[in-house]
Amino acid sequence: MSNAGLFSRLWHRPPGSLAAVRLLAAFALIAAGGLSLLAGSSIAQAQSDEPLVRVVELDATIDIVSARYLKGAITNANNDGAELIIIELDTPGGTLDSTRDMVTAILESDVPVAVFVSPEGAQAASAGTFISAASGFLAMAPATNIGAASPVDGSGGDLPDTLESKVTQDTAAFIRSIAEERGRNVSALEDTVLTAASYSASEAVDLDIADIVVRDIDELLEAIDGRSVPVFDGSVTVNTTNAQVDRVGMSLIDRVISFIANPNIAFLLISLGTVGLIVELWNPGLFIPGTLGVAFLALGWVGVGNLDFSWAGVIFLALAIVLFVLEAQNPGVSYFGIAGGVALIIGGVFLVSGFTDPNLPGGTQTVSLWVLGIFGGSVIAFVLWLSWQVRQAAKSPLWVSEGATSGVIGQQALVTADLDPEGEVHVGGEFWSAEIANAEFLQPGTVIKKGDHVRVDRIDGVKLIVKPLRGGLSTPGDDSAPASV
Repeated sequence: MSNAGLFSRLWHRPPGSLAAVRLLAAFALIAAGGLSLLAGSSIAQAQSDEPLVRVVELDATIDIVSARYLKGAITNANNDGAELIIIELDTPGGTLDSTRDMVTAILESDVPVAVFVSPEGAQAASAGTFISAASGFLAMAPATNIGAASPVDGSGGDLPDTLESKVTQDTAAFIRSIAEERGRNVSALEDTVLTAASYSASEAVDLDIADIVVRDIDELLEAIDGRSVPVFDGSVTVNTTNAQVDRVGMSLIDRVISFIANPNIAFLLISLGTVGLIVELWNPGLFIPGTLGVAFLALGWVGVGNLDFSWAGVIFLALAIVLFVLEAQNPGVSYFGIAGGVALIIGGVFLVSGFTDPNLPGGTQTVSLWVLGIFGGSVIAFVLWLSWQVRQAAKSPLWVSEGATSGVIGQQALVTADLDPEGEVHVGGEFWSAEIANAEFLQPGTVIKKGDHVRVDRIDGVKLIVKPLRGGLSTPGDDSAPASV
């Protein structure tokens, strides 16, 4: 007997037998589930006997987002009982405040933290120098470098003399304290701030800045095994024999936020969102400009929220949005639009307070003057063009702007009043006067009935010239079927 036949006979047995079979099947499933849970727990127990090494990938500019990501990764590794945290680092630098947050998280970790400047060709420049120096163990891949940590202003330029001296000394003291805490070469690290010194991997090892040059994580694990590495409250001997390596990286959401948390991107998103709202208010019912406008505004403000923003800049940007909305509600006034464009530019200038605060090279913390000039000027030009269009329409009721008409040519329109040969159609959310193309060649009494569809051929003043779709004409004496032309 086949298995299928046996199953069929069992399933169609009397109710009492069927209940027994089902009960046995349920017990079998429960037993299988229990065994799988026991197996899983034994595997987990076996895995827990292996030391856990958490590799944290940090290949981004040092800012609020990356600082939050690293702090979270270190906290999770501490909670998971990791044996070692390895920060795989490649960064051009970033903000000083975020660097301090990262350094604090590393120094206060109960789990040993090693930094591996990798891959070959990577850099631990600027802010990366402080992060590397704060690690309990510093490894570098061949052809990598560390250094150039002199403070600058938010746009990457030199600070004023008085402020430069003050900030430089403060930053030098910061890196000296890190070097003393970790037992690294104080003088060599201080020079990365005072003279913007930079060192290759081998030079960093010779100067007692880095501990070793290795090519990959496996070599690093072998080199650090059995070493005593400093932690928050003393030191720990690291055991990486048969270690289980767990890699973590920035999530997609973190990377998106990091992208939009760029002053230029945030400013552009807010500006584009404002333009989208203006277009929607000018042409109610389009939906797409309004939807995109709201989305861009939301993303732009999320980006601003992850920046060291200035409330003055935020207020000016909000004022610009209000003024543009007023211009859309009162087209042709021009004043609101021009004032909104000016407020937009001023808001971009003051958006990020980093243009006066000290910073580290590698992270732009101001809105580019090119972005401000080009985009702000374009918005003002757009508003002036809109005002001119409205004034032209007010002067001549027969005038229709090209922007309002170019989109309907070639579109399919609904006949809302019989075309005989003139009538009315609905297209693009508006009602238009319309006339059948080549009307002079049509038979007298030829008509396109209400409810039929036509295609817009061209525009004559404020009247659409339309052509019937296939079979769209009705002629006198022929009510059964429309004729085609």
